[in-house]
Amino acid sequence: MNVYEMVIAIVVVATIGRVLQARYGVVRTKQGENVHFRDDPAAQAENARLRDELKAMKDRLAVLERLATDSNDSGARLDREIEKLRDRP
Repeated sequence: MNVYEMVIAIVVVATIGRVLQARYGVVRTKQGENVHFRDDPAAQAENARLRDELKAMKDRLAVLERLATDSNDSGARLDREIEKLRDRP
């Protein structure tokens, strides 16, 4: 391998590294420290949607736990509570 081939190989490796960093959202500060991941608006919107969905699931689970542990309720109340859960988005 001569000098020119080595220089080209170094440039190619550096370029591939920068492309991978851009692809996975790795960002460095101007001083070259504090590596962190970039939050794009699409990812933030997805995270918010998933948090809302998780909260709804926790609420539904709490209702189901209450229904399962309450032994003195009538069957009609149980039916109403289950129908409320079905009506939720």
